[in-house]
Amino acid sequence: MPLVPPHGREKILKPLMLEGEALRQERVRAKTLKRVVMTTRETSDLLMLGMGAFTPLTGFMTSADWKSVCDDYRTSDRTFWPVPITLSATPEAASSVKQGEDVALEDEETHEIIGTMTIAEKYGIDKKHECVQVFRTLDPEHPGVKKVMEQGNVNLGGPVRVISESYYPEMFRGVYMRPAESRAMFEKMGWSRVAALQLRNPMHRSHEYLAKIAIEVCDGLFIHQLVGKLKPGDIPADVRVRAVNMLVELYFAKNTAVQGGYPMEMRYAGPREALLHAVFRQNFGCSDMIIGRDHAGVGNYYGPFDAQRIFDEIPPDAIGIRPMKIDWTWFCRKCRGMSSARTCPDSHKDSRLMLSGTVVRKTLSEGGELDPDFSRPEVLAILKQYYKELDASANVEVKLHDAATGNTIKQ
Repeated sequence: MPLVPPHGREKILKPLMLEGEALRQERVRAKTLKRVVMTTRETSDLLMLGMGAFTPLTGFMTSADWKSVCDDYRTSDRTFWPVPITLSATPEAASSVKQGEDVALEDEETHEIIGTMTIAEKYGIDKKHECVQVFRTLDPEHPGVKKVMEQGNVNLGGPVRVISESYYPEMFRGVYMRPAESRAMFEKMGWSRVAALQLRNPMHRSHEYLAKIAIEVCDGLFIHQLVGKLKPGDIPADVRVRAVNMLVELYFAKNTAVQGGYPMEMRYAGPREALLHAVFRQNFGCSDMIIGRDHAGVGNYYGPFDAQRIFDEIPPDAIGIRPMKIDWTWFCRKCRGMSSARTCPDSHKDSRLMLSGTVVRKTLSEGGELDPDFSRPEVLAILKQYYKELDASANVEVKLHDAATGNTIKQ
């Protein structure tokens, strides 16, 4: 059987990264254009457009697309899309460029020109409306809300041409992967049904359990690591990549799981972001997407299984990838292994070790010792070494939240 087709009516990948002579000429031309500075999130979105992960989008959204996506999960041409992909500018910066003009897109941190854009439209947006629709909150403590509310008040929409992938391929050589590359790899391995496992934390025993459930029913597993920016306190990608490589090498059957990395910055939009993760995993060639507890969530803004329920609320033909919904899992000392609400007797409640990336980060960042059943010993050794070498000024407080009540847990 063939792999699932890319998202969109045409069912073909649409990478916007230029190549060959066109790339050389555009890089020269970009130096002559006015520059529009992008936030790190906007840069990461441009890289996703460049590699074809955001197929079938052709650039940053216009006002009609922005409004339709916020309110109806679709672009103005009725293509299913759950989260706005936009480029913001201050009123001053927006006034310096004209509709129809080509501009160079510069990353705010590296000052590198990542691409060029033809400005089709300049428009204002209601940022509060976007936050309520996408994040379900206006709380400024939510990292996604904070990012949107801090952005410029004018959006620039139009088609883009990508001319650089910045430092990601070099930094994450062997893991950074474009959709065309992952599809070619799956086909070479003879896989047609492929499950994606989203990761922004090192794999603990619960992740491993979900992964092996997927391997039992699919041809293979794509462990898809986020190598873009995270919120303060999250474990950096290079540490997570090493930990996953170690786990797969020692605890997975050969040729059942592969690891890849992608450059998108997390929005922590919970259910909406779960849909976005599914859409672009389809472009990478995945037929199934593991959706566990609190997928793409943060704090207590979403219910533990809101990201699963949202797949039942969209039209059945909206996307070509299927959610693989898995209940809350834990390590049960009486069962002597991983269990869930579907398999573990209620009488074992006092023997359950609840697993989460937040607990891992909080415990190790405070110099504590994790229960050996949280993850495999080789993974814990890598994480302990990372926190041992971490400068105290780079560490941040990690808050725990009770999944049942949504309240912060006092230590």
